[in-house]
Amino acid sequence: MHIIPANGAHIPQLGFGTFRMPEDQVADILPKAIDTGFRHIDTAQIYGNEAAVGAAIKASGIAREAIFLTTKVWVENYRRDAFQASVEESLRKLQTDHVDLLLLHWPNEAVPLAEQIEALNRVREKGQARHIGVSNFTTALMAEAVALSPAPLATNQIEYHPYLDQTKVIAAARASGLSITAYYAMADGKVPNDAVLQEIGARHGRTAAQAALRWLIQQPDVAALTKTATATRLKENLDIFDFALSAEEMAAIHALARPDGRIVSPDGLAPQWDAAS
Repeated sequence: MHIIPANGAHIPQLGFGTFRMPEDQVADILPKAIDTGFRHIDTAQIYGNEAAVGAAIKASGIAREAIFLTTKVWVENYRRDAFQASVEESLRKLQTDHVDLLLLHWPNEAVPLAEQIEALNRVREKGQARHIGVSNFTTALMAEAVALSPAPLATNQIEYHPYLDQTKVIAAARASGLSITAYYAMADGKVPNDAVLQEIGARHGRTAAQAALRWLIQQPDVAALTKTATATRLKENLDIFDFALSAEEMAAIHALARPDGRIVSPDGLAPQWDAAS
């Protein structure tokens, strides 16, 4: 597994995401993902599956130090009095004394960003998070967070797939030493049926999904989260490190971006997104 260095963090470039996975599904597939070779695991308080994630890691026989574990604080817990308690609850569910990466899940204007960043840093200082970062932050919010944080931020986890141009956010993150962690890599099921991606994948004896994942991780400082409930797809998702896309193929996939490509923009959470380049 390739590793991305990001402001002191060493992030495995391909992670297993658990968004919209109930606990019984996590209990079934995550042990198989770990056994297949996944060592970067992503969850969140709001997913409601931290306990199943923790149990799977505990039962895996893999040393905790060999797993890069991310969770995210939900927006309702950003106030100073709730933040620490929510993190400690996450750690109990995850059966660990620390996570490798703790993120603010979405922007929340109701709580000053300075208070949110202060709380993140306090958790890090206590050793309960080795690294800290943000998720779904725009370039402006990311710059503000970087300026406010005594400790460096490791990543901005954002929606990123072939249909969404994130050039501005990626460039801003890179300038501050942050990585990008891409979620929704399959664009909610659109990627596997895309003719351009199918053709590019076929040239390398791979699927459209593998072509899209390769496109993501071939970009500097970009990690990608995959998700599947099908055990046979686990190895397929991991099998993207022994081929490379040409410059022309990378450009062809970038060209799939479109103005309406964003999928995740929930009312009450989504900020004013950066315009596409």
